[in-house]
Amino acid sequence: MRLVASDIDGTILGHDGKISDRTIRAFRACRAAGVELVFVTGRPPRWLHPLQDQLGHTGRVICSNGAVVWDLEADRLVSARTLDLKAVFEVRRIIKELRPSALFAAETLTSFHLEPGFIENDSSELLAQFTPAPLRTTLSTDDAVVKFLAVIREGTADEFLAEVAPAVGNLASVTHSAPTVAMLEIAFPGINKAVTLAQYAASLGIDAADVVAFGDMPNDIEMLRWAGDGYAMASGHPAAIRAAGQQAPHFDDDGVAQILEAKLQKLGVALS
Repeated sequence: MRLVASDIDGTILGHDGKISDRTIRAFRACRAAGVELVFVTGRPPRWLHPLQDQLGHTGRVICSNGAVVWDLEADRLVSARTLDLKAVFEVRRIIKELRPSALFAAETLTSFHLEPGFIENDSSELLAQFTPAPLRTTLSTDDAVVKFLAVIREGTADEFLAEVAPAVGNLASVTHSAPTVAMLEIAFPGINKAVTLAQYAASLGIDAADVVAFGDMPNDIEMLRWAGDGYAMASGHPAAIRAAGQQAPHFDDDGVAQILEAKLQKLGVALS
């Protein structure tokens, strides 16, 4: 175990916005033992404060499902793979033909753009600062889109993904991670968490066999398959569990911490 790669939401971070004390201790013990840590998330850079505030993490973070690498310590962009606007609006057109009720939003390197109605009941505090408007009026050629979002109010995310992914084809990669909302996350073709994690590990001279990865949703599938030791949370999506082949205990039972504690003990690391 030379590198631990962990998803954030539903894996180490709960709906209350907290990382458990046990999980924090396990990550700190990894760092003290010389094990590299990298967090691999669907979140944009502006939502990484739990890592800084609760873990004191200052390393790089793979964001937006692999589309962005962010340096937390320097608070700067390291790299990004972005969708051009032509692709964004073509994907929107295709999805609208399939699901006329679909609504859309676009995460860029500098902001967030959302159509009226995208946030149901305007209930999201995290997105309250952004004013809904038609994307064609707010997105410009200067905007670098790292994640395009599509949401519907009927059916499941799995059904929506199964319908959209083949229709979009090579225009973009499509996944989902919202446990209770039929929302798709669309990015540059071929980009996913595993692709960017593999590049990051290689930059450190670390092979997949020495990587332990944790995740819970379909956007983690490629990463869990790539890592030498991939663990899906027992509380996670069935597709992630099937892909990983190994399970960490339920999120509520500090599953990530349990696995890391066992691995550190095998390495002879004393846990406080």
